[in-house]
Amino acid sequence: MSRKKRKGTTKGSAGGVQYINKLKPKIKALLDSKPAQAFSEKQIRRRLGFKKKSITIFIPVAINQLLKEGKISRLRNGSFKTASKLEEVTGVVDHVNARYAYIVSSDQESDIYVRERDLHHAMDGDTVKLILYPHTTGKSPEGKVTNVIKRSRDRMVGRIEVTPRFSYVVPDNRKIHQDILIDLENSVKAAHHDKVIVEVTQWPSRSAGLAGKVVQVLGKAGEHNAEIHSIMAEFDLPFSFPDKVIQEAEKISDKISREEVAARKDFREVLTFTIDPDDAKDFDDALSFRTLDNGNIEVGVHIADVTHYLSSGSNLDEEALDRGTSVYLVDRTIPMLPERLSNALCSLRPQEEKLTFSAVFEMDQQAKVINEWFGKTIIFSDRRYTYEEAQQCLEEGSGEHAAELTILNKIAKELRKERFAQGAVNFETIEVKFKLDENGKPLGIIPKVRKDAHKLIEEFMLLANKRVASFVFSLKKSKEKDTFVYRTHDFPDPEKVTAFSNFAKKFGHSVNVRENSAARSINTLMDEIEGKPEQNVLQQLAIRAMAKAKYTTEAKGHFGLAFEHYTHFTSPIRRYPDVMVHRLLFQYLQGGKSANGTEYEEKCEHASEREKRAADAERASIKYK
Repeated sequence: MSRKKRKGTTKGSAGGVQYINKLKPKIKALLDSKPAQAFSEKQIRRRLGFKKKSITIFIPVAINQLLKEGKISRLRNGSFKTASKLEEVTGVVDHVNARYAYIVSSDQESDIYVRERDLHHAMDGDTVKLILYPHTTGKSPEGKVTNVIKRSRDRMVGRIEVTPRFSYVVPDNRKIHQDILIDLENSVKAAHHDKVIVEVTQWPSRSAGLAGKVVQVLGKAGEHNAEIHSIMAEFDLPFSFPDKVIQEAEKISDKISREEVAARKDFREVLTFTIDPDDAKDFDDALSFRTLDNGNIEVGVHIADVTHYLSSGSNLDEEALDRGTSVYLVDRTIPMLPERLSNALCSLRPQEEKLTFSAVFEMDQQAKVINEWFGKTIIFSDRRYTYEEAQQCLEEGSGEHAAELTILNKIAKELRKERFAQGAVNFETIEVKFKLDENGKPLGIIPKVRKDAHKLIEEFMLLANKRVASFVFSLKKSKEKDTFVYRTHDFPDPEKVTAFSNFAKKFGHSVNVRENSAARSINTLMDEIEGKPEQNVLQQLAIRAMAKAKYTTEAKGHFGLAFEHYTHFTSPIRRYPDVMVHRLLFQYLQGGKSANGTEYEEKCEHASEREKRAADAERASIKYK
């Protein structure tokens, strides 16, 4: 009897081990599949679907063995979770759809897919912490938000809906997928269908929704001024300059001292002119021209010396840094600098002496740069041309300074030809200009036509930007270079280029997706589609396939322009990175030490964000009009 019992026990033990070994990987797989979720023993039994009692009695044993092996963990409430260490990252929410969002993280090559229920009540633009799941169901990595680190905004813009029982605001931002319940007692009075600014008083949670109070009424929805103000508020664009900034600007003297003139290279006797749109109010670049004794041409690219007036760390400087760039909406400009600087002190107006920072090139007739010089200058602009006036001189070969303009145009064409030969991408997209009445109502859309006069200015600005970047990069021969602000543009994502190529095939066009051939192939395509019905859609999709240009202290190249090094030097009135470039260039010309790389990289990231904000706001205003 005892022998039979012992034999049965041995057999039972072997069967038990078999069952346990069968259960352990299944339990582990279940917990791994839901790493952020805890399961009770009863839930594990139900999820595994085992009905035979002879098997389920071994589940506690399997769980205990997994606990001892450290493969799962027990929580205080007695439930169990996977013990596998989950990768934790930080990113920004892009809430593309009411059902899901993507988290954009610098720690990951691909954006992270997060279902709505796993967002932890995060909203579009919020900075969040999340865990990555070890397994994914789609192409993108998947995760779950564990904490909202920073809200992207505490104010929102939308249309108020007033009902007898309550009021709520429908956000203008289509990536905000819930309405805002309004606290009427503490709100500014608003009428049904007014456009309003709402200050958030309660973020969504398990027990409550998004709530806020109206702090400003912008006007009736659909009215032009109310809609533009809504766009400005939505993108957090400033409506005016702070008083302390205006006061600081007004105190700046417009007198140029003898000492200042003596410290600069004098170009006042050299022919100098500006070429700008007919409605331009500020002129931040000018060209000078003279023929040298050796027959070569000297071309000066003279840029407003904004940093002479913009002291580092001043109220003016801090405001300009915060704004990052001027914003050009359809019916108004939101400037980076107050009018005192942008339209007066720093604007290179005709018949006025102005302080400038210049890039001066000695060139032969084939557009080869023989010598170059960078430094502070003083100029006197002899004439202001509109693009139309300069174009007329080029086409007719007559008019004031037509000979000089013709030579400059010839050099510009050579520069452009060389640029495309090196692999630059030719994106001649159609820009539009709106004709508005006195109330801002659009009366018509006028396509902007780019002719030789536009391209002339563009090529010399590109030349100055390129040579300044190369000059600073080459100052030190060692691997460790001086800190500088570069404008970089990475090679396009191969997958996006392939997708674009497949789409172009539907119209009978082919694009070579190989990295060293993509630019030339895209240029050939742009030539092929000019004037054809598919031109606009293919141009826009080609641009979207490209990587985004950005500001950085990393000395990388610019794919779109085919430049090894490139920066922004030519527009300090409207772009803060150009201000940084002027300061750094002058510092190094004076023999100064390399600047703090971390500080400038942070400023570059901020400038890139502000640039994106400006572009999104400009597109929103165009779309509305």
